[in-house]
Parts: sequence; C-alpha cells; structure tokens
Amino acid sequence: MELQKIILYYGFAPLSDPDAVRLWQKTLCESLGLKGRILISKHGINGTLGGDMSALKKYVRATKEYPGFRKIDFKWSDGLGDDFPRLRIRVRDEIVTFGAPGELVVDKKGVVGGGVHLKPAQVNQLVAERGDEVVFFDGRNAFEAKIGKFKNAIVPDVETTRDFVAEFESGKYDHLKDKPIVTYCTGGIRCEILSSVMINRGFKEVYQIEGGIVRYGEKFGDKGLWQGSLYVFDKRMNVDFTEDTKPIGQCEKCHTPTSKFHNCANLACRNLILLCTDCSQDDANRACTHDLTKAHAGGSVG
Repeated sequence: MELQKIILYYGFAPLSDPDAVRLWQKTLCESLGLKGRILISKHGINGTLGGDMSALKKYVRATKEYPGFRKIDFKWSDGLGDDFPRLRIRVRDEIVTFGAPGELVVDKKGVVGGGVHLKPAQVNQLVAERGDEVVFFDGRNAFEAKIGKFKNAIVPDVETTRDFVAEFESGKYDHLKDKPIVTYCTGGIRCEILSSVMINRGFKEVYQIEGGIVRYGEKFGDKGLWQGSLYVFDKRMNVDFTEDTKPIGQCEKCHTPTSKFHNCANLACRNLILLCTDCSQDDANRACTHDLTKAHAGGSVG
C-alpha cells in the first residue's frame, strides 16, 4: 500500500465562477481517488484531502496551475488511509462561516485589512520583547482548546465560528483593544477572517500566525509556547507534534489526563466527548447530554 498522507490548505482569491471551480475540483479529485472536504466561495478555497502521496502531489501541482491558487501553502501530515468517508465539495457564501460574507474583502493578494502575518519565530520574538502584554486569542471552536492551546490564551466561549461576531459586539473583549493580539487557529484560515473582523471592530494591533498552529508546531514541537495536542477535522481527531507531548485535556468522567475525543454514542448527535482509554470502554460514558441542535464543524476545515 502506498504511503498515505493528508493535506490541509486554503487560498483567498476572487473567484468569478465558484461553481466552475467546484466542477473542476470534483473531476480532479475523483480522477485521483482522493477523499475529503473542499469548500469554495467567491472569496477562495478551503480544503483537506487524504489519499496516496503520489495522487496528492498531482492534485497540488494541478491546483497551483490556477492563477489565484499559485501561492497556496499546502500543509502535509501522515494519514491512516481511511481518514475521510467520502469526497464532499460545496459552494458556500463563506469558506469559513462567520455569518458576515459582505464584510470580507479579498483581492489578488488575499484578505484585505486582516492581521499582520507572523512566522512562528516572530511570534516567539514578539513575546520575548513585550512579555505578558501579548494576548493569544484562540480562533477555533472552544472544544478544540480542551486538548491544546497557547499558554495563557483567551479561549472564547464559542461553539461555532458564527458566534465570534456576537462575542466581539457584546463588549466583553473591549479591554483588549489596545493590546497586541495574536490570533491562532489550526492552519491559519479562520484567523485570516477573524483578524479582519477584530480590526473592523476597533482592535488596533492584531496579528495572526502564518500557517497556524500546524506551522508553529512543526517549528517548535513541544518546546515553544504551544501546549498539548492539536484537534483535526478527520478520523484522527488529534495529532501530537512530538512523542513528548503532554495531554492537557481531562477525561469528562474521571478527570484523568487525555487528548482523545470520541463520537457520542447517539448516532443522531454530532458532539464529541473527551474520555480516557478506560472510560471510553464503557458505552454508557459515550452518551453525551449536549444540545443536539449544536454542531462543532463551524464551517471550515482549518
């Protein structure tokens, strides 16, 4: 069996015909036997795909031939071979659902008016220079931070990215508007938009980590400012950057350290439960009590 890989990527570029891009991507992925999820809008593309390494390399080359996608940063990780059940490609109003499609402005260079991009080393440099003044702001769904986050980060109480705008407009973060804010998310896409949303609402000094947590973890492993594991939206559910990763999550039943999420035993439920190995063996522990009308996806894959 050929080596299995997963790619995570996004690209912001004005697309005059998103549906034509969808059809092209569908044909390309099917011809290469790839599975995963791709979201397309007039603002660009956001995807994660799994399959044979050789097929993914062909996909990357072909996708980069599209003028607006030439500079996409494809992030690679090891796959299991069955990480995605099917191929899903959709056209949406937003490739990350913040509920503000009219607010986002994109040109050939990407998002207009977003936060300053910092490479992983520059993030550490900023903290070294300005210390506790720097605020890390989690741009993911709150449950993702249960197993991994930056040290002393603010984790907003959001279940989906749709909740962020209301969070900012509530005024609860107004005291941070003059502080240096470093937004972060899995691969960087959510922060492209989040940082723009924050700047539009009066936050004066906003940064985003170039390449997201993925690139930071690749650079510093467990020796930087990141703590714990990274939640991912595929069958793996989480990845560690080194063998020395220490779990920061706690089992919802016995509070033992763990980074393992499990699907709720109720097939109608999309919620995840954080359980240690022992507690996960009991089916009774895998039935959650969460609101079934809520979903964790948040409208993005990175």
